[in-house]
Amino acid sequence: MKVRRRKLDTPYAFAGNTTSRHLSFGKHVAVLTDARFSGVSTGACIGHISPEALAGGPLGKVPDGDLIRIVVDRINLQGSLDLVGAEGREFGSAEGSRVLAGRGPHPQLSPDPELPDDTRLWAALQAVAGGTWGGCVYDTDTIIAALRDRA
Repeated sequence: MKVRRRKLDTPYAFAGNTTSRHLSFGKHVAVLTDARFSGVSTGACIGHISPEALAGGPLGKVPDGDLIRIVVDRINLQGSLDLVGAEGREFGSAEGSRVLAGRGPHPQLSPDPELPDDTRLWAALQAVAGGTWGGCVYDTDTIIAALRDRA
């Protein structure tokens, strides 16, 4: 699947993926996001990709035109997302990981200036505590220790 970056003027991916299912190419479009879903998403939707783009995550390093391979095993409930092509060249997932690791963030990536303070605070707490893959939304003891270390 070739990446085509689109910004939705809504905090949810709902508007984009519910509209795309009515288009002729809707069955060939996947929504990839580091955001959350409302629960009414349809089609191929992969959310909560972590770390988030603003925290240096992979989605923030993917420009238009990159090739992304999506594999979903519905029997074993496993899946993978891999960068497998860039700049007109195809390659394997291991090289894709190296390419992503060597890239900086997308030049148009920036925080929304109207992001609410509670959302900004939640993101900071999550980042200090190891992010989504740290085992929970945030780890109070880790956050307190980080604050003490900075004082």
